[in-house]
Amino acid sequence: MHFALRCLDKPDGLALRQQTRPDHLAYLERHAQHVLVGGPLLDGDGATPIGSLLIVDFEDRAAVDRFVADDPYTKAGLFADVDVTPWRKVVPKD
Repeated sequence: MHFALRCLDKPDGLALRQQTRPDHLAYLERHAQHVLVGGPLLDGDGATPIGSLLIVDFEDRAAVDRFVADDPYTKAGLFADVDVTPWRKVVPKD
């Protein structure tokens, strides 16, 4: 099942994001079979990260919750809010 993850950073979280980024990227690589797409959400300047957006594929919500909980960004306390929503791809058609 697909899920959309919208994770918003705490205010002034940029330094923590930059420090934790290598571990976060390595974590995503280890779980690449579950990550359909992902990347940072950006501030209005189009350059400053303010969160993360991922579309993932897991068997159920409990597996997604474990994935989020084990992410180095979560463990470091970067996120102010994490929203997990079931998602269905419509376009483009495969």
